[in-house]
Amino acid sequence: MILSDRTLRRLISAGELLIEPFNEECIQCSSIDLRLGDEIGFYEGSYMIDIKKDTFKIEVRKIEEEFIILPRQFVLATTLEYIKLPDNVTAFVEGRSSLGRLGLFIENAGWVDAGFEGQITLELFNANKRPIKLYKGMRICQLVFARLDGKPSRSYSGKYKGQRGVTPSRIFMDSDIHP
Repeated sequence: MILSDRTLRRLISAGELLIEPFNEECIQCSSIDLRLGDEIGFYEGSYMIDIKKDTFKIEVRKIEEEFIILPRQFVLATTLEYIKLPDNVTAFVEGRSSLGRLGLFIENAGWVDAGFEGQITLELFNANKRPIKLYKGMRICQLVFARLDGKPSRSYSGKYKGQRGVTPSRIFMDSDIHP
């Protein structure tokens, strides 16, 4: 079941759902908007990415006020907010329709597991033929929350728990990559 604004406010008031910094104006009827943080990451160089190795690096830049994402450019960004989900709540990351209509695709693999905490690293792609200027602190995506049907046997404790700032892929840590 998707959680309503009333339930989200109750969870935040009770300290069960943490969103820091919290802005009441970001609560929608069935989601919470998150804002663009102050870091942007670009994959460096012209090399092949080998997912078995920790050799791909990103150049992280601070966003002072704004940045321009060029046509067909892929960048990593981070949310301003640090979140902590309870063990019985999961969240979907969705791009804002107003930005999607400009050709900006916003993702993070779309899912935040129950028990996750950290800033959310977003993947941004400009599918437009024109550059798009984005601003630090603007509403960039929304989280849609759902309650699990029961307590999970284990909550999220993966390689991205507690992340802060732009965090590149850690796929090289997956056990199925190194059999």
